[in-house]
Amino acid sequence: MLSMRPLHSPRSPRPAQPYHPRHSARGFTAIELLVTVAILGVLAALAGPSFTPLIERWRVRQAAEELQSTLYYARSEALKRGGRVAIQKLANTSGGCQNAGTTQDWGCGWIIFEDLDSNGTWKSSTPQEPKLREMQLEGNVNVTRHPGGNSIEIDRYGMANGNNTLRFVLSPAATGVSSPAVTTLCLNAGGRIRILSGEVNCN
Repeated sequence: MLSMRPLHSPRSPRPAQPYHPRHSARGFTAIELLVTVAILGVLAALAGPSFTPLIERWRVRQAAEELQSTLYYARSEALKRGGRVAIQKLANTSGGCQNAGTTQDWGCGWIIFEDLDSNGTWKSSTPQEPKLREMQLEGNVNVTRHPGGNSIEIDRYGMANGNNTLRFVLSPAATGVSSPAVTTLCLNAGGRIRILSGEVNCN
């Protein structure tokens, strides 16, 4: 008598599973974070002083170029209008710039206006003299005029203050004329403007 045995189909081998190594996700520890912040603080403290002269030089240079642009513009307007154009320094402001305490100090900026009565002083009351342009400085640059004066009058020939030479010394407000960023702007009788390095005479 034949015995009946169940037929078993051969099992096919399972496909090999790809190996994925497990990586444990973790962030910075408190100590690592503190060390990183400390290193960044040291680097910032070392780099800060080296950038100060560069920033001061840039500020002084920018103010000198603004003053140069102002003088050229005022001269151009005076030639066009037949004179009667003036530049007047801005005074100290109650909540801002305090670099305009004397007639020599032009560190708060200036305005260019049509000087209708030819007295060198902007008339804000009616009838108001037309303001042509205004330049306000932030007070981080000293602008010292030699000789002093509240205004510069430009005549019909483009000459400033009766053909007198004017000299402006620009320096950082924080360090003054001891800074290597000091710059001198010279305006001669013929209207020529020069920007020179250092505190120098306009010869």
